[in-house]
Amino acid sequence: MQTKVFDMAGKQVGEIELSDAIFGIEPNEAVVHDVVKNHLANCRQGTQSSLTRAEVSGGGIKPWRQKGTGRARQGSIRAPQWTHGGIVFAPKPRDYSYTLNKKVKRLALKSVLSAKAQEENIVVIDEIKLDVDNDLRAAYFDQVHNGVYIRMAIILALLGIPDPLTGKTVLN
Repeated sequence: MQTKVFDMAGKQVGEIELSDAIFGIEPNEAVVHDVVKNHLANCRQGTQSSLTRAEVSGGGIKPWRQKGTGRARQGSIRAPQWTHGGIVFAPKPRDYSYTLNKKVKRLALKSVLSAKAQEENIVVIDEIKLDVDNDLRAAYFDQVHNGVYIRMAIILALLGIPDPLTGKTVLN
């Protein structure tokens, strides 16, 4: 699969052959869904908490006697049906994270890259060379391809590793 190579000014300087092992597979949407769901689950804090009837303070005595009042029997003023009572099946802090197999993660990445390649949404830049301040580097890099805002870029270093400052800049 061929794709165009651009310079920093947005001019086409050539073409490059992309590996069919990575950019030419059939995209697997189910695996991509699983990886996204896994990432979102791993990002969850899991700190939600409420008090059950055992954890609410008070309620150690029966509010009224069992028989003879004409009212419904009650054992505690902290039972769930009472105002200020405990929560039935209250949420407690827990860990939502789980792991996926390495091969599944790799397949998802290959699927996304293949889908982008099929839609011709992959931009290859021959060299990232910026001479501006740190604050302007990211803004300048965002407008690389003919004024089109590039929201996510995967940098493929074709001619070696770019300078560390540029690498740190585009990581954001």
